[in-house]
Amino acid sequence: MDISVKGVGGHGAYPQTTRDPIVLASRIVTTLQTLVSRENDPANPAVVTVGSFQAGAKHNIISDEARLQLTVRSYTPEVRKLLLDGIRRIARGEAIAAGMPEDRMPVVTIREAEFMPSTFNTEKLSARALELFTAHFGPERAQKTPAVMGGEDFSRFWLADQKIESLIFWVGGTPIDKYRAAGGNAAKLPSLHSPFWAPDAEAVISTATEALTVAALDVLKKG
Repeated sequence: MDISVKGVGGHGAYPQTTRDPIVLASRIVTTLQTLVSRENDPANPAVVTVGSFQAGAKHNIISDEARLQLTVRSYTPEVRKLLLDGIRRIARGEAIAAGMPEDRMPVVTIREAEFMPSTFNTEKLSARALELFTAHFGPERAQKTPAVMGGEDFSRFWLADQKIESLIFWVGGTPIDKYRAAGGNAAKLPSLHSPFWAPDAEAVISTATEALTVAALDVLKKG
């Protein structure tokens, strides 16, 4: 999602002549946090992340626009609708509270072409893959992990036909010495997209290739 937060620009020394979009966008960002914490049922996972906040070009100039980029994650269409409706409502409501004229209301754009449905691992294929990986790599290296809010585009196949088996599996990327030093606690390690995430590329690629080959040969073998 994108939110274009409109404002009335001007000189930083005369803020009374402006409507500051940076202040308004900041209020929108903080209020968005209540969607998950106060409007969504805690039993239904949801994420609203503002990944980009861009505004202004100079110390003493109040700009006329701030731009926010968001990612929204959920497991069900109902929760997704709650989040999207809430984002629109909060953006408009905060603009009204800031005294923004009607023709300068925030513009919320949903990038439907980039939307990916929730990714689900189907039980039969997942159980078989875990069995194969355990036999090939050993029980210490093949483990069942909790559900996460990540998504992949192949989820569109499952959405179109839920008879299609699907599976996403993770390949650890942290060098083994750092993993052991952290006691296997992922919370102590850099996460994906962190500038400090530095995988052991050779080990990761070779392991992933082995795993994918083992799974593919089993799926494609003749009955």
